Amino acid sequence: MGFENAFAEEIWNAKYRFVAAGGDADSGFDATIARVAEAIAQAEAPEHRGYWRDRFAEGLADFRFIPAGRVLAGAGTDRRVTLFNCFVMGTIPDSLEGIFAHLREAALTMQQGGGVGMDFSTIRPSGSPVTGVGADASGPLSFMDCWDAMCRTVQSAGQRRGAMMGCLHISHPDIEAFIDAKRDPARCRNFNLSVLVTDSFMKALAAGDEWPLVFDGKVRRVVMARDLWQRLMRATYDTAEPGVIFVDRVNQQNNLAYCEQISASNPCGEQMLPPYGACLLGSINLARLVEEPFGPNAALDEAALGELTRTAVRLLDNVIDISRYPLPQQEAEAKAKRRIGLGVTGLADALLFCGTAYGTGPAVALTRRWLGVIKREAYRASAEIAAEKGPFPLYDPCMLDRPNLVGLDDDTRALIAKHGLRNGCLTSIAPTGTTSLLAGNVSSGVEPVFAYSYTRKIRQGDGSTREEAVEDYAMQAWRRLKGDTPPPEELFVSAQTLSPSDHLTMQAAAQALIDSSISKTVNCPEEISFDAFADIYVEGYHLGCKGLTTYRPNAVTGSVLSTVPTKPARTEIMLEPRAEALEGATYKLKWPDSAHAVYVTINDAGDERDRRPFEIFVNSKNMEHYAWTLGLTRMISAVFRRGGDVSFVAEELKAVFDPRGGAWMQGRYVPSLLAAIGGVIERHLAGLEPPPPSPAPDPIKQPQAIAHGACPQCGAAALIKVEGCNNCLECGYSKCG
Repeated sequence: MGFENAFAEEIWNAKYRFVAAGGDADSGFDATIARVAEAIAQAEAPEHRGYWRDRFAEGLADFRFIPAGRVLAGAGTDRRVTLFNCFVMGTIPDSLEGIFAHLREAALTMQQGGGVGMDFSTIRPSGSPVTGVGADASGPLSFMDCWDAMCRTVQSAGQRRGAMMGCLHISHPDIEAFIDAKRDPARCRNFNLSVLVTDSFMKALAAGDEWPLVFDGKVRRVVMARDLWQRLMRATYDTAEPGVIFVDRVNQQNNLAYCEQISASNPCGEQMLPPYGACLLGSINLARLVEEPFGPNAALDEAALGELTRTAVRLLDNVIDISRYPLPQQEAEAKAKRRIGLGVTGLADALLFCGTAYGTGPAVALTRRWLGVIKREAYRASAEIAAEKGPFPLYDPCMLDRPNLVGLDDDTRALIAKHGLRNGCLTSIAPTGTTSLLAGNVSSGVEPVFAYSYTRKIRQGDGSTREEAVEDYAMQAWRRLKGDTPPPEELFVSAQTLSPSDHLTMQAAAQALIDSSISKTVNCPEEISFDAFADIYVEGYHLGCKGLTTYRPNAVTGSVLSTVPTKPARTEIMLEPRAEALEGATYKLKWPDSAHAVYVTINDAGDERDRRPFEIFVNSKNMEHYAWTLGLTRMISAVFRRGGDVSFVAEELKAVFDPRGGAWMQGRYVPSLLAAIGGVIERHLAGLEPPPPSPAPDPIKQPQAIAHGACPQCGAAALIKVEGCNNCLECGYSKCG
């Protein structure tokens, strides 16, 4: 089975292709499928393994069902990794010994490839007395800094940094400091943050009442609910965090509420989990199931959807038995409740194929119809597996009265009543960033299409890079079927052109049919007013959402991605000697790792009509940088003196990242000191020659400006936030946290 584009193959090579220590490797994606299917079938009785191996391989073929990346990368290998994507860690004790014991557990989990979520509400607020040592407590934020430092240090399986979610209850006395944490650009950078908001707080907000801040049963302070909400909304408006989890709704609608209490989620928010809970993810690719795309009879094959759902439930259930677990508590929790998170990807593309615009009434109806099929068939499959292998150990018949099961049809409820369920929870909708790209760049999860076309840089085996145009899967199909016919703008909507209410409507429609939760980002225009922005969260609460994450371009997370045309190259070679006196400018940089400022001087040659950079000097009292700065400036000066278009010098320097971490400068993340120097050169060049006017953007390729930030891996201004995760449109970097 081939790949839709070169970038998909690159992702497979980098992330999911197994290469053994001896050199043997998956020869192609078919070999990856065979490896994964064979490994997962080992959970079946010996006489049935061949049958289920073939069924699993059939489900994985053509990217129809895509298990989460940990399964693709780890199943059937000898790697000591977990096949579960994410975990919620145990309840953190309010003691120094207990806190650091849980920090160690989180480190071990991340080392094996699992992202982690934690509720820090159990740690006493700052200023509280610590009996026996005559000191005051430093509060949960100070210990979150320890987790943050650990995450920077520990590299998880698959050579990527781990992801974390930090939660704090809306009534914790340190909630204001938590809300404002990410206003400090150096703090909690490896965390997603979410506030646990209760129904009682939302009632106090509506009534204009006071809100007590409580710890250990004692009221420490009282604030106005509206003031606290304004503070939360203002932080989210300015920095895109914290998100909000409506924690009472999460517990009220939890299938397993009779045996667990939830107070945290995994890093991307789609799995609300109890202490030591694990989430095992996989997505049905709806875009691959539509027959006659863009045709008059286009429709999703619901029979195929139902059959694929049943295969996927069994596959994920088997993964529970073949996976390794970082901690014994995680294994015990997973096997006691056998929770899985079956979701979808390619929803927006499937809607496009059916001639339906995302966010409209018909799109809501189709979404509910398709997810209804998945819900019904998932529960039926789980009941049938329970008849064969037994229900999950903590199954209780009272589950039939839980909200997610009440609406099932009579036949399915009768099947569950007779056999029980194999799995305590069955569905959630996860972020599918790189796996969606692997499948040909289908739209991610339940998100709308973010951009229909863009360019990525693909690194070659020799270290060089080439550019590859990447189109959305549905756009590729349109061009194949319709040629040069322009796609209708009213159909090809995007995350940029939709209103926040359109986003919310789709999220709420999906949430009504999903057991756990949904990872989704409500994209907002930069110019949205604060009051309209704050209303999104109230509207989401009343629509039945379990959590909300928004993204609005801002000074901390990024502004607008634009294309700057390349300056026409000069053909002359500059060989003239240095004049006795040159005009130039000196720029001051303050880098966190250096006690002294770094000064960059760029001198120019030529007259006012043809002024160009001639030489560069970098000076600092910090002698640590002397050797490399001297060599660097001599090389750059030599390039400057040859003339021509030297803008590539800035671009190359800006792409350098420091593995020790970068820094925030003037509201933007800069991945290294060299990248900062590249930025200085870029600004200087821009001041020498006015840029030519930018061409008008294509109305379909770029409906309007695309929100971005600076990528910590490649430095490009191409970082977007989708489904709670940061994804780079330039180099493929992806990180939830």
